[in-house]
Amino acid sequence: MEREELFRGRMKDLADAAYSRGIVTFSDFLDLYEIHMIHGMDWRGCGVTVSLSGGYAAAERQMAAFVPDALSYDWDYPVMCLRIAPEFPKFAEKLTHRDYLGSILGLGLERCKIGDILVHEKEAWCFCQEKIAGFLLQSLRAVRHTSVIVSSVDNMAEQDLRPNEKEITGTVASIRLDSVISLAFSISRSAAVPLIEGGKVFVNGRMITSNGFRLSEGDLISVRGTGKFRYGGTLTHTRKGRELIQVFRFI
Repeated sequence: MEREELFRGRMKDLADAAYSRGIVTFSDFLDLYEIHMIHGMDWRGCGVTVSLSGGYAAAERQMAAFVPDALSYDWDYPVMCLRIAPEFPKFAEKLTHRDYLGSILGLGLERCKIGDILVHEKEAWCFCQEKIAGFLLQSLRAVRHTSVIVSSVDNMAEQDLRPNEKEITGTVASIRLDSVISLAFSISRSAAVPLIEGGKVFVNGRMITSNGFRLSEGDLISVRGTGKFRYGGTLTHTRKGRELIQVFRFI
């Protein structure tokens, strides 16, 4: 509870600074539970609106922007994307998300300064705060035993920045959250229930604790400790009244 109060206090301070100074203020990268708390706070009386971005559409870790109602200038999130690629691809190890994150944090950076890391075959895209990008460009030289070259990704909006996805189709009795999680991760509905009721499931950044919550096409579902997927929607209805649905699990 103390951690939550401290977090709310920091976010309120950012909102007050945005309103009193007439500028946009930004948080660090927030985790799923912090994003859930942001959604649950009432900003109407603070004279600001709050928006979130992690640098690409499906980002899990996101930065909050506090925008004063009377703002009169354009602004961008202070987020940069860096490409981390092996210096010698032929001899590169098979690296995981944990390998990349461990090497970055090993440089002395805090986790809240780093957003999502998308791993694609022998390279990765790392989203980070703009002010630390130069440090990473100069300092990150190896991930595990693989020498790497770090470069900035320009024109992020024009890049195909998204996680690798595995398409999964199957039938469910209804578009209940527990049923869809069961299909996405090949677990039973009874195994999905404690994940939901235990506060480990987030839909579009909001914690959902109802097993019967109905999903909408395009929803992003994150299950702490298990994974993340995008709900693609219903493809058709079967003769037995079940729904054939499509999900895209992030890999």
